[in-house]
Amino acid sequence: MRIPAHSVCTAIRDDIVAGVYERGSRLTEELLARRYGVSRVPVREALRTLEAEGFVVTRRHAGACVAEPTEQEGADLLEMRMLLEPLGASRAAQRRTEAHLKVLRGLVRLGQERARRGNSEDLRSLGGWFHETLAQASGSAAMTSMLTQLRHKIAWMYAVEAPANPVESWAEHGAIVDAVARGDNERARALTALHTERATVAHRLRFTGGGERPDRVRNSQHPVNMTSLRH
Repeated sequence: MRIPAHSVCTAIRDDIVAGVYERGSRLTEELLARRYGVSRVPVREALRTLEAEGFVVTRRHAGACVAEPTEQEGADLLEMRMLLEPLGASRAAQRRTEAHLKVLRGLVRLGQERARRGNSEDLRSLGGWFHETLAQASGSAAMTSMLTQLRHKIAWMYAVEAPANPVESWAEHGAIVDAVARGDNERARALTALHTERATVAHRLRFTGGGERPDRVRNSQHPVNMTSLRH
């Protein structure tokens, strides 16, 4: 069964973000096709998409390589997120559906429960799900896509320290949802701006300029789940 190009793209992007492919390393179509069990056609399409997103660059005599973003580019990403997330929350207050609210409230309940227990790994994934749902509630496919790309690239470039007070952090999530539920777009914007600003302080660059350009690929900590790619 042929795997859709967008699924191959997701798999390669996830491995880049996870550090399976190091910055500057070559991405040959043959190697990738063999790794993900597909033909070279969806790999070629995926590499074009990833180049447009900034994860891949094409170099003369080398072909497709993992990009090597600078510190300034990383700072720009954080600044863009600080501008877009509050706007998305403001739009969500005007356009959210009851289904969005149900998911957001459920995530806040889970987040607050996990925060009290001190389960940081659960909190990280729940936080990502929360912000993804909030972006979707904006009713803008373009904004949702942009914020998703930003989250992927920021996760690739930055390590994030766990919040000093996770209970307080999830209380902020809850306040944002309350504002969205009331349709108070200005409060939703202000609360999200403050929350994003506080979260940004916890980001630390994973790398600083320069470095070699290895051709090797690290072993992924988790095997590629080809079943999930096929559905």
